[in-house]
Amino acid sequence: MLDVITIGETMAAFTPECAGPLRYVRNYTLRIAGAESNLAIGLAKLGCRAGWFSKLGEDEFGCFVRNFIRAEGVDTSCVLFDCCRPTGVMFKETGANETEVFYYRKNSAASSLEEEELPESYLEDSRIIYITGITPVLSESCRRMIRRIVDFAGEKNILLGFDPNVRKKLWEGNDYTGLLREIALKSQIVMLGLPEARELFGADNPEKVCEVLYTGGRADWIAVKNGDQGAWVSERKSRKLIFIPPYPCRCIDPIGAGDAFNAGFIKGILSGCEVEECGKIGAYAGALATQSMGDIEGYPSWEDVRKFFSKEEPVYR
Repeated sequence: MLDVITIGETMAAFTPECAGPLRYVRNYTLRIAGAESNLAIGLAKLGCRAGWFSKLGEDEFGCFVRNFIRAEGVDTSCVLFDCCRPTGVMFKETGANETEVFYYRKNSAASSLEEEELPESYLEDSRIIYITGITPVLSESCRRMIRRIVDFAGEKNILLGFDPNVRKKLWEGNDYTGLLREIALKSQIVMLGLPEARELFGADNPEKVCEVLYTGGRADWIAVKNGDQGAWVSERKSRKLIFIPPYPCRCIDPIGAGDAFNAGFIKGILSGCEVEECGKIGAYAGALATQSMGDIEGYPSWEDVRKFFSKEEPVYR
């Protein structure tokens, strides 16, 4: 039995070896990029049994993505390969401001996923199914698949974890706020950024977010993230809202930090921790994620977390 199964597209990601417009970049490092696989890797590093389901092109990038995720301890046994469509590709551009991304994923293998391709017997053998708001905006077939996952989790009494992960570059002028709001209200674990809360619920503060998700939804655990300003966490039983301050860090690359927070938060839930401790694990994981290039390279192990919270001094030499 797996603790968590995540579902969504992962791309081959090209990270420039210098800052500035890509027209002047000559050298890149090949990594992976995908919110759902980031979470699965984060959980695997924290000692959880994690699986990832998606579809990749039957090409060299597809092999690279599958092998990379599998090498991090994530189960990829149900991943599909498409001989007709390519693996999605992404380029990062770094500079003085936030990292910008350029997608080449239209008509990718993952965008063709259908609900009939879901390995339901595989999904059924999990404690949590995790999805984001990225997948349902990729195509009509992906929307059908995500709706089936939401219904399936409810039918099988499996916890549904959700992060809207709003990516306006993928919306192509369409408005998906209603769809993402609907999924959030049907999820038991909801983790979202404060700007996304404004987008989906018109909520300018975490108190309002929790009110909406508790009164109109099925949420049992909530995390409202606000980047380097910290986060708020809550659980249905007490409905108490707790502020989690940010951990000091030297930010090199912020992408992947939200997924690391989610992994730490879910790890805490799986371990039976109080919601405040769940939030602290998430905040620590998110801070470490920013200190390395790439989405997942800085994610901590459970031993790292244990040593940090026990204030155990590291031995380097």
